[in-house]
Amino acid sequence: MRILQTPPRIWTAGGVETYVRQLSGELACKGHPVTIIGAKSTSTGSPPPGVRVIPLRAVARIGNTPITPALPFVLLREDADLIHTHLPTPWSADWSRIIASYREIPLVLTYHSGISGQGAAGGIARLYNRTMLHSLFDRANSVIITRKAFMPAWMTPWSDKVTIIPIGVNTTEFFPVVRERPVDVMFLSVLDPFHHFKGLDILLEAVRMIIRDMPGIRVVVGGGGTAVESYTARTRVLGIEPQVSFTGYIPQEDLNSWYSRGKIFVFPSTDPVLETFGIVLLEAMAAGRPVITTEIAGMADDIRSYDAGIVIPPGNPVALAGAIRSLLADPDRAEQMGAMGRQLMNDRYGWPLIATRIGEVYKKLLVE
Repeated sequence: MRILQTPPRIWTAGGVETYVRQLSGELACKGHPVTIIGAKSTSTGSPPPGVRVIPLRAVARIGNTPITPALPFVLLREDADLIHTHLPTPWSADWSRIIASYREIPLVLTYHSGISGQGAAGGIARLYNRTMLHSLFDRANSVIITRKAFMPAWMTPWSDKVTIIPIGVNTTEFFPVVRERPVDVMFLSVLDPFHHFKGLDILLEAVRMIIRDMPGIRVVVGGGGTAVESYTARTRVLGIEPQVSFTGYIPQEDLNSWYSRGKIFVFPSTDPVLETFGIVLLEAMAAGRPVITTEIAGMADDIRSYDAGIVIPPGNPVALAGAIRSLLADPDRAEQMGAMGRQLMNDRYGWPLIATRIGEVYKKLLVE
């Protein structure tokens, strides 16, 4: 199968881009030619073996969506049996819809999360949700959602198209490392206003509570972005600046080492509409780290059933502080949870398994 993937960007640390990169690599390993088309970014990287990449120049950005005028022309010229596009970035998804209709080839849509924005971008998002989004769902031959809990009522008219397939993780790239763990708590995200829902504010408030009885706690915040200075200022206001370190952007090849330094990985996501899944949780568990997250995470039920971490209500710094205290006070339990997290990733979330399930969706469309 010749597959075109149309994420918003190439070589960023975002969840959608990571999903596309990993999925494309697995599909290529299975013998399918894959081409990724998206806006180029300041980040760099190499495509997985067997995957072509076509980076496009973005002339503007609306909210978190890059505008790439060349996209429709590239989609027209590239050989393909189907197009697999992704939301929440309307530009690439809607041009994929238009070109798939023109070429009369199947369109697969992964609906990672809802579309929103602030200010003028918020108004555009609301208009899009009432109009073009419905056209995209009408045209899509198959819709993949990554979380069982995330199927809002408005999606009901298209429920016969929906397949629930979680995001995967590369369990050879992320793996347990036996070493000293100098970091008590690690958090990782893009640090910009759009990703506020990842819950860093909640973590910082929880740390403020914890230092009353654990003043030596060491917290590392990984990730770069335009909001780093504001979060750094927040640590000063809360009186926790000595306890919290900011690493800046962490290259993909260094992530496993960073996960392995932490005793606990924390991801207190707050918004069930905007959260895509929580890929960093998968990576941390594949690295053998116990996790603390909220009920919003795509694998929250599995974390509970495997006892791979602690799941708390969203937006609750008191509950987060209590969970962190309990695991730091019981390292044997924390390490056992880490081992179970690794087992969970091997059993249910390895990319070969996930890519096979998505490949079956493709094959069904091409034989119909």
